[in-house]
Amino acid sequence: MRKYIISICLFLFTWISYAEIKFNQQEKNIKNMELATFGGGCFWCVEAVFENLQGVEKVVSGYAGGNTKNPTYSEVCRGFTGHAEVVQITFDPAKISYTELLEVFFKTHDPTTMNRQGADRGTQYRSIVMYHSKEQQKEAETYIEKLDNSGAYKQLVVTQVVELKEFYKAEESHQNYYALNKGKQAYCQYVIEPKMNKFQKEFRDKLKKK
Repeated sequence: MRKYIISICLFLFTWISYAEIKFNQQEKNIKNMELATFGGGCFWCVEAVFENLQGVEKVVSGYAGGNTKNPTYSEVCRGFTGHAEVVQITFDPAKISYTELLEVFFKTHDPTTMNRQGADRGTQYRSIVMYHSKEQQKEAETYIEKLDNSGAYKQLVVTQVVELKEFYKAEESHQNYYALNKGKQAYCQYVIEPKMNKFQKEFRDKLKKK
């Protein structure tokens, strides 16, 4: 009986120690994560791209850059809130850098069209980088300057670089939209899917392993 009790105690001690190590590791991983916030047209498209990148822990679609508190999708679509459709990316800088995120962002939308991406028109679809630190601001501005100087586009980049003041998470129906609706919605088939195919070919080495 005594041996049995000792065995149980050793098992519990081992399990608790393992759980504590696991929890501490998760806490450390969370602390090491950083945020990036981008807007490049409809957030369904932008979210689909970044969800597939190695080093990206989470992507949340939402609204930012305007004055209306707790805006709804219909309010933002009407164009009177001042908000842009954006995605907030939680990423591990040890696996993917902010500059690499910028590269993907600029290569997967048109940063030279003012308040428009394809058929989507309005200030809510503007190209925008919302920085979380002065370092991010500098990186974004430097990246845009290099794009303009290199002649990467026929027109100059019109992407706004502004400090993030407040991020409002979009309704649940807009989260993980492409993954949940591909094959069901025409927008996914005719707009998002061609963009995803191009993205996956160009950034094959940066994709999450399936």
